Amino acid sequence: MRTEWLEDDCPCGSGNLYKECCDIFINGDAEAPTAEKLMRSRYSAFVVEEPDYVYATHDPATKEQVDLDEIRAWSAQSDWEGLSIVATEAGEESDTTGKIEFVAHYTAGQKEQNHHEISTFTKKEGKWYFTDGALVDNTFRREGPKVGRNDPCSCGSGKKFKKCCGR
Repeated sequence: MRTEWLEDDCPCGSGNLYKECCDIFINGDAEAPTAEKLMRSRYSAFVVEEPDYVYATHDPATKEQVDLDEIRAWSAQSDWEGLSIVATEAGEESDTTGKIEFVAHYTAGQKEQNHHEISTFTKKEGKWYFTDGALVDNTFRREGPKVGRNDPCSCGSGKKFKKCCGR
């Protein structure tokens, strides 16, 4: 499938043509020089349905935990809509570790999804590998108890919340 993308913009969002961006890593012409480029190329591999690249760039120390069939299914059954880099920590050419926080936007079935993750990367013998990923929980949590609309306002005015700060 990746050859269908060669003249298109790279799915990783770099603004470059796919053949000049992530394809050179996916087809094996070059190694990703930074953790971010590896992460972007792994995303692109999902988009262009090249799951073997995702598998090959997983840390050899934990590769046995990876299910290649699951990667194939997720890649093929999703419509990949974009990648947003939230933050990077280290992962440059001179580093040996790095972290990338990103959001991959996709649709599975009829439902829009956002895969928000902080990925850890390790450089071994000059080659970057994906080591681990932790999903980011965006669940809103209150610091205190919920104030009901008929409860006294927490500002101390003596009024009901709905008549004061809850307006």
